[in-house]
Amino acid sequence: MRPELSQTGKVPDCCRAGLFSSLLPLGLFGLLCLAWPRVAQGHMFAVHWNWVPSLDLALAFRLDGLGLLFGLIITMTGFFVTLYASTYMAGYNHLGRFFVYLHGFMLAMLGIVLSDNLLLLFIFWEATTVLSFLLIGFDHDQTEARENARQALLVTGGGGLFLLMGILLLKAAGFPMTFGLLAASGDLVRAHALYPAFFLCILVGVMTKSGQVPFHFWLPNAMSAPTPISAFLHAATMVKAGIYLLLRLHPAMAGTPLWTGTLVLVGGGTALWGAIQAIGPCDLKRVLAYTTLMALGVLTLFAGGQTVLSLTAATTFLMVHALYKAALFLAVGSIDHQTGTRDLNRLGGLVKCMPLTALAVTGATLSMAGFPLFFGFIGKEIMYEGALAQEMFPVFATIATLASNALMTAVAAVILITPFAGPLGGKLSLVCEVPWTMRLGPAVMGVLGVMFGIIPEWVSAHLIEPAVFAIHPDREEIRLVFFHGINLPLLLSILTLSLGALIYRFRSPLRQGLLTV
Repeated sequence: MRPELSQTGKVPDCCRAGLFSSLLPLGLFGLLCLAWPRVAQGHMFAVHWNWVPSLDLALAFRLDGLGLLFGLIITMTGFFVTLYASTYMAGYNHLGRFFVYLHGFMLAMLGIVLSDNLLLLFIFWEATTVLSFLLIGFDHDQTEARENARQALLVTGGGGLFLLMGILLLKAAGFPMTFGLLAASGDLVRAHALYPAFFLCILVGVMTKSGQVPFHFWLPNAMSAPTPISAFLHAATMVKAGIYLLLRLHPAMAGTPLWTGTLVLVGGGTALWGAIQAIGPCDLKRVLAYTTLMALGVLTLFAGGQTVLSLTAATTFLMVHALYKAALFLAVGSIDHQTGTRDLNRLGGLVKCMPLTALAVTGATLSMAGFPLFFGFIGKEIMYEGALAQEMFPVFATIATLASNALMTAVAAVILITPFAGPLGGKLSLVCEVPWTMRLGPAVMGVLGVMFGIIPEWVSAHLIEPAVFAIHPDREEIRLVFFHGINLPLLLSILTLSLGALIYRFRSPLRQGLLTV
């Protein structure tokens, strides 16, 4: 059932359950913040209880820099999405069930990023698969929602079986299931005769979960889910689970031509495909879905690198993407909620009646495009440095990154200009701004995109450096700064904006070409 459109800008009375349930992600975010100072100093919190000793399955959890980074993203996004859904979902049937599914999924994602046992991680991994099926198919009275939910379940669930096979092969070869011990055995893992089997089985699990070509098709189709679900699953959480696993296994399995070459080619190909496809659709949510594929491809590409620089690029862009993409999904949901459409051909002039939403979209899209003073600019500079320093296929990595970023710049312009600029006509003149519960998330994440771009040194010291040092033995200095001087990455950033403007100028024939292919 579609929510009733709000023409008053007030929070409906029926959203109290959602407001109350938002205390869970907010409380978890607060607990992570309490541990943040010590983790930033290099401390790792760990607990361990034996569960099934005969299977080497333990309730083992760890909170280090990498887990903290993902945990903060999951809980912060979870809070804003819950707050947003408390209003957006007003009028839906089974609203209480929705919040149970949503928070169950959030807890399962936290289980993935905090697990210190591969078998335990797999249990949480499959829990997210089942819960995402329930969330994507929440509008179960619609045939499209049911079919897309089944498709997502089959693809990601099937990939999960390959992941389990890879984990069991590692166990059968005598390797420990605890991440710390497995990392210490990295040389033995990479030298083992079954290493290609370990890697390829785990890679299939990662590719299906994180939408890599050729398993990418389920992610755009999952956009039939209500917008809060799309924002949470496909912007900041579920689709990042595969990226997390690659980063977590980096100390144990990275460092081989098979690892680096495969991830660079798969990630680069996915990034290019997603960026090109994002030009074609007129549905705003589908546009955002393809830009998510682009981001996941770039993250996979940099997860294949061996250097601190490459991993810094991955973790920095992970943050950049989570902030601007969650904000854009929620803002697009606000547009749809108030106007009844996401069709770019039917939107325009909304800045006059939704100025606060327009402001939040401006911040998110400028970060997405990589404009100076925004966190996205810092992210693109470090991405180009990482691409140029790739051990294998550096030219391909740089070209793929440049082309993808240029296309994303054009898409960002489409998302910002088309719905908000121009004349306000027809029934759109009756539209008003959304309630504060739907504005807060995009506004805060948009502000963070600006703030982190102004104080990148603080972000580097307190978030990026602890995450990278948790998975890389070298303690090289990590510096995110606004201006590195006149160098090749800066020139590539300028070229990105120029190419993006050119693509935006000729977007109509490009879109027609894509639609006829």
